[in-house]
Amino acid sequence: MLAAMPPSSPNPQDRGEAHIRDRVRERGDACPGALRLHRADDGSLARLRVPTGVLTPRQVTVLADASDRLGDGHLSLTSRGNVELRGLGDGCGAGLADLLREAGLLPSERHERVRNMVVSPLAGPGVQGWAARLDALLCAEDWTTELSGRFLFAVDDGRGDVAGLAADVTLLAAPHGGALLHVADRTWRVAPADAPRAALAAAGAFLAAARRAGTGAWRVRELPAGQDVDVTEHLRRAAVAAEPVPEAALPAGGPPPPGVIGDGTVSVLARLGRVSSAQFRALLPAEEVRVTPWRGFVLPGLAGRAAAEERLRALDGAGFITRTDSPWTGVTACTGRPGCAKSLSDVRADARPREGALPVHWSGCARRCGHPQGAWTDMVATGEGAYQMTVQGPTK
Repeated sequence: MLAAMPPSSPNPQDRGEAHIRDRVRERGDACPGALRLHRADDGSLARLRVPTGVLTPRQVTVLADASDRLGDGHLSLTSRGNVELRGLGDGCGAGLADLLREAGLLPSERHERVRNMVVSPLAGPGVQGWAARLDALLCAEDWTTELSGRFLFAVDDGRGDVAGLAADVTLLAAPHGGALLHVADRTWRVAPADAPRAALAAAGAFLAAARRAGTGAWRVRELPAGQDVDVTEHLRRAAVAAEPVPEAALPAGGPPPPGVIGDGTVSVLARLGRVSSAQFRALLPAEEVRVTPWRGFVLPGLAGRAAAEERLRALDGAGFITRTDSPWTGVTACTGRPGCAKSLSDVRADARPREGALPVHWSGCARRCGHPQGAWTDMVATGEGAYQMTVQGPTK
């Protein structure tokens, strides 16, 4: 039986910007990838970046097969729209790399951990094209391998869904045409054709600032206070014409809700961000499968509303969250036991919905891996089956 301690005051820990900016990192980034596997208590873990958010039907099948042949038969989704395979056996790294390479999921092995990008899952061809071009530019440059596995790009189609995910560099489709580049609370307007190169130049400006700071910063918000990120100069060097936009606030939109969207798109969520290989295959047939940073999937291009409603019913039967009134909407959890040695409890077995308007995240320890952005109800394990409940993030 779960034992929940009384709620404490909001934000009990100093999780603010000052704490991050004062940090000096003394080690390199050990973030796992598809080739650099992480050893966990339940076997090795591979984290595959999906920079455009789009998987082809063949890639879905390859990943499902890999989870069955090499892993524990499940796939996990992260808050950055990455796909993880867990329970991988010793010595399977080369075989997994071969499968991913043949499926077109490793365009550059040197760059696979820096292809961190979240993209509006309902974006049209123009914004999707920005993401694909930015990924190609990342993979074409030697210097981009200096970015950490935590540095994040966001490509937003203007609705503000991924613009609110605290990316280091954000590209945003402007309301009346053009593109906006947002970095470190400053914004520039650039031509749509220049948007991917502008984002790449901004990443270069961050690396230059990080070298000057000498603190080993992995992300823009980790730079010391007062450390300038000279985006304007790097845009000039990249021959990108840019106009500063003073006091431009990023739009704040929400994720696509589960259900039928429009006349031919289906959106579903994975309960606690984890699916079996059979569930993953149940997303097919589809023109493409879009992985979202809210641990879900979007299937566009269905043949009308009736076809979309039929697919939604089938996915509901497969165990996906398909309705906005599901009590499991907004409930997330870290890996917990037995996969994580630091966890104090079997978080996924303990997790359950809670009443209230805020998302709820269940964590096995104070690291709070995978927690949502914004405000959330925070359930942190203090022992086997015991949790401390607080509210984290901005509440106003």
